[in-house]
Amino acid sequence: MDNHRRTKQAKTNSIVTSSSEVSSLEWEIVNMNQEEEDLVCRMHKLVGDRWELIAGRIPGRTAEEIERFWVMKTEK
Repeated sequence: MDNHRRTKQAKTNSIVTSSSEVSSLEWEIVNMNQEEEDLVCRMHKLVGDRWELIAGRIPGRTAEEIERFWVMKTEK
């Protein structure tokens, strides 16, 4: 069970690392409907930058898409 946690932690860190390497200018805009936006905002307040956890609540969305949406939304 501890090995599973370490693997998951390493995966989360790689997402954070990869996003910091890519300029937000190179990202494509992620279009979300109002329901998805509301859910992302509410989940972020509850769990913070745990993009995989948030993406697990929105069918068809990846952690990378959620993080990209959040970064683009907060840069405006």
